[in-house]
Amino acid sequence: MSITFTLNGVPRRVAADPGENLQALLQRIGIRSVRASDDREGFAGSDTILLDGRAVLAGLMVAGQAEGHSIDTVERFMENGRLSALQEAMLDAGVVQSAYNAPAAVLLLEELLGREAAPTEEDVRDALSGLFSRSTGYKQFFLAVRLAARRREDPRYTEAAAPDFADGLRTIGKPRRRIDGVKLVSGGRAFVEDMVEPASCVMKMLRSPYAHAHIRDIDTAAAESMPGVVAVITHRNCPDVLYGRAGQGFPEPSPYDCRMFDRKVRHVGDRVAAVVAEDEAAAAAALASIHVEYELLEPVLSLGDAVAGGKPPIHGGPDDPVVYQFPIGADPARNLAASVSGGIGDVEKGFAEADAVVERTYETSRVQCTPLEPHSVFTRMDGERLVIHASTQVPWHLRRIVARVLGIRENRVRVIKERIGGGFGTKQDILLEDVCAWATFTTGRPVFYKFTREEEFIAATVRHPMKITVKMGARRDGTLTAVKMTIDADTGAYGNHCLTVPMNACSKSLPLFPCANTAFEARSWYTNLVPSGAYQGYGAPQGSFAVQMAAAELAAELGMDQLELIEKNKVREGSVLEILKSLGEGRPGAAVRVRSCGLDKALAEGRKGMGWGERPADPDPDVKIGRGAVIIQQGSGLPGLDQACADVRLLSDGTFIVHSGGADLGTGLDTVLAKIAAETLRCDMECVAVLTGDTDTTPFDKGAYASSGTFFTGNAVRKAADDLAGKLLAAASAMLGEPVEDLRLEHPGKVAGKRGAVEYAAIAHACQGGEGRGELTGSASYTTDDCAFPYAAHFCEAAVNTRTGSIEIRRYHALHDCGTPINPDLALGQVYGAILKSIGHAMYEEMIFDGEGRCLTTGLADYGVPMIQELPPEVEVRFIPTDDPFGPFGAKSVAEISVNGAAPAIAIAVHDAVGAWIRGWPITPEKVLRALGRLEATP
Repeated sequence: MSITFTLNGVPRRVAADPGENLQALLQRIGIRSVRASDDREGFAGSDTILLDGRAVLAGLMVAGQAEGHSIDTVERFMENGRLSALQEAMLDAGVVQSAYNAPAAVLLLEELLGREAAPTEEDVRDALSGLFSRSTGYKQFFLAVRLAARRREDPRYTEAAAPDFADGLRTIGKPRRRIDGVKLVSGGRAFVEDMVEPASCVMKMLRSPYAHAHIRDIDTAAAESMPGVVAVITHRNCPDVLYGRAGQGFPEPSPYDCRMFDRKVRHVGDRVAAVVAEDEAAAAAALASIHVEYELLEPVLSLGDAVAGGKPPIHGGPDDPVVYQFPIGADPARNLAASVSGGIGDVEKGFAEADAVVERTYETSRVQCTPLEPHSVFTRMDGERLVIHASTQVPWHLRRIVARVLGIRENRVRVIKERIGGGFGTKQDILLEDVCAWATFTTGRPVFYKFTREEEFIAATVRHPMKITVKMGARRDGTLTAVKMTIDADTGAYGNHCLTVPMNACSKSLPLFPCANTAFEARSWYTNLVPSGAYQGYGAPQGSFAVQMAAAELAAELGMDQLELIEKNKVREGSVLEILKSLGEGRPGAAVRVRSCGLDKALAEGRKGMGWGERPADPDPDVKIGRGAVIIQQGSGLPGLDQACADVRLLSDGTFIVHSGGADLGTGLDTVLAKIAAETLRCDMECVAVLTGDTDTTPFDKGAYASSGTFFTGNAVRKAADDLAGKLLAAASAMLGEPVEDLRLEHPGKVAGKRGAVEYAAIAHACQGGEGRGELTGSASYTTDDCAFPYAAHFCEAAVNTRTGSIEIRRYHALHDCGTPINPDLALGQVYGAILKSIGHAMYEEMIFDGEGRCLTTGLADYGVPMIQELPPEVEVRFIPTDDPFGPFGAKSVAEISVNGAAPAIAIAVHDAVGAWIRGWPITPEKVLRALGRLEATP
């Protein structure tokens, strides 16, 4: 049958099954902006449309319901290729981050502005209450709506999205729109699913229903004979290659402990078989026809069971080896995936000298990254070369790993990193690209595979749960004498990042309190649960929770104000971090001197802004209010391990194009690179285009992880621009007849000397002519042993209801030293997003498993991610500028550090309010009531 409706003002008649899902129909007819991200459960809001002017979710409708109605999508709000006032305002406000559901936000807010002339913040909260936006933190939407509303009366109205920094510079430190913002806010082709060619195949995966089992037999004959089925892949017809799924630099510190498909499954959701078919219906029918016989094995279903020992090994044995690139302290026979220990000084002597010692154990839960765009990949052949369109943070590692698994050379593989609709670390791992690549390589057919939301929970990587014991001693005046940290981490069924993450929990927390006697021990354990892996913070949130909590508990033991103990012991500019000598990864570490640190000012401003020392009261006698404060740090890439390369090319009209292997995962890295090049070359940002993340056309970059983008990739672009600047001066010297030392680059794009000037376009023309020296290109690579540590102080005010145990975050202040904020409005958005994400980790989010290892929280609604209504009434982010000597234009990283503060700050505030220490995530009302003695303890 056919369905008739009006789409974006144009009458349409579309052939459809009346029971076809409306969101699927709209995508089928080319409306890419109406996306599926929650298995059509009606939670995320990415499938928003306006039906007769009202916001509804297309994923909850069947196509027949559109009959006779009017449907508007974000495409309706583009007039002659120009953005609407709201879309312009969203870009000006800096709220466009990963942007997978930016089109849905446009529709919801356009509908709001259509009925409210001057919406309030509460109006905006209500309008966006059904929109999940993991990366933005929502707050900048208030500014975007205010700008759009006021520009109705005064089109020239403006309002600063963020303060200016870096006096004397033109683009660095100044709010500027994302260079790719127009495409993202208008629903243009950006993400992997937008690149899928017509007549491409789809892939579906059969996954294990058991936590630990051998596959005795698998019968795929019925599936293979079904109409529309192109291929069925199992352990019988795929490469038998051991590899690791962690997208880290080679040699990887993670073990090679998995195969594409194995005869053994190690968690519920592990790979069993893949079906490649002409359409989803054929793939689903084929999956249902595959018969598998399993031999069940005893599973290890908790970290405690793994540590206690006596369980069957999950890996290891003659037919089940694990390969290590270098020793990582593993013992697979005991389910020990990795271990490391070290320290400085004499901790036992230090504890003996202490007047007070606390020893406490803290636990952090397994939390899901929940990127709004599920893991996606599209593979195709280009002649005899394999092309992978991927939502990945690590295009170069992806190419290397896929080539190795398929047994082909890297020059036959091209990876194109498309825009990432949320990565947060989980897209650092190789979780689906290898299977899709093999399917295309063996069939020649283009194949698209996108995780369902359920697969995100049962098959994608999660944050490592940890059990951390911290022992801390101090003299009566609060001076620390010894610190010892012991970590047990649950790496799940595979060892992705099993050494690096617990080491990071130490290296990003212990140096905050430099102490002459410091020791650590970290162990990662295999269990038969969903694999852990990379997640924003990469162990630092867990380590920060334990160390900051222990410091607060020690202050309470000493009868000191918590901030006094922090200020007495904290890291300072000039501090030498001796503990880092013990925290090398596969090589000796080195002590590092801190060259920039804004913690003094951050703590002073935070103390004043929060009114530290005051004790506010609530009119409800059951509600008690408390405050907590913490200091946090991260790194800026991995000195001595990472490398980034770039080139900057002068085009014939005097403009430039930057080629970088960097992977913008929604943070605005491409915009940062454009600003660095423009500032260095003394031109406007509009004169710089940026091409990134294509392994055929851009130079190598380690990828977007470990907070390395601005520092490593940015420094590479600055060096390349400096190299080009030297060539511009040399060429201009010949043209002007003046020595190079008398010349300089001048805005807006010329070389000036004592006797004249020449524009870049003229230089390009002269160089590219028949007698010229050739196209001018600046090239550089950046490696370093220098460290640039970002620091922050986070303050939280929480109201705790002693009758119900509920916790309300009323005020949250974050004061960040990220050096020079290169793009302050986008940096603000990253911090807002990370704060709300970490509030979710601390208070709401938890993956729950039954006694058989099955995850029971496989949807966003039952998992419990925070939405705009969970945004505290007062959230303030301020940057404390410092001039780091190593970062580009003094910049350091900003986004990843921001997830480290909320959990300890909230827990400390709860104690300040009601006197109860909650030592585990999530900090739930039940835990509060148990700590207050109002509920029985769990057995």
